[in-house]
Amino acid sequence: MDDHPQNAGMARDRAAQLASRRREVQTQLNEVEQELTALRRTREGASDDDEHDPDGVPLSEQWSRLEGLRLARTEALAGIDEATGRLESGEDGLCRRCGNPIAPARLAVRPEVTTCIDCAR
Repeated sequence: MDDHPQNAGMARDRAAQLASRRREVQTQLNEVEQELTALRRTREGASDDDEHDPDGVPLSEQWSRLEGLRLARTEALAGIDEATGRLESGEDGLCRRCGNPIAPARLAVRPEVTTCIDCAR
């Protein structure tokens, strides 16, 4: 990282942004894990054939949805951790494909992105 005060301030802001996003995603992952635990408990007493339950969504459908959410949150955490590593190495905010800067607005929405908007298309 550059020792210029403005760059140091931007790096601190970016580090805070990544840390905040990580906490948010970790909280979401914890919530999904709690739902999965509750579903496991519910499933222990149910038959494996829940597809014909007229009273609601089948347990298998809920399970599939929650597993998808868990995977997405886990992948997001990995991306955030990679972005933190890029920040520490001074490579943050640069497109992995073309090497141009990634727009700050794009990074604000998705802090873990690795490509500029043009390369993401």
